[in-house]
Amino acid sequence: MLELGDEAVEAHRSVGRMAGELGVDMVIGVGGDMVKQLVLYAGAAGVPELAMVADNKTAAELLEKILLPGDKVLVKASRGGMLWQVAQRLTGQPVTGF
Repeated sequence: MLELGDEAVEAHRSVGRMAGELGVDMVIGVGGDMVKQLVLYAGAAGVPELAMVADNKTAAELLEKILLPGDKVLVKASRGGMLWQVAQRLTGQPVTGF
């Protein structure tokens, strides 16, 4: 959503609100201020578990520690966020770009 320019902040907030409306159990934000808006709005919308981490490697490490069999993970980012790295690591693929 970085590509949205002036609309990016509200778009992140909207995704946070939607996470709460959909009953998401946890939101992990990776990155800076706009992602922080997503996490804050998710919390305000009722998501019970929230975390902010600095980078993809830390996000993958956190998920590896807390995921249980049967858990589902949605990895969402602008292409520039390279969150495919998290998905690669969680699925045992070679990680590109860490």
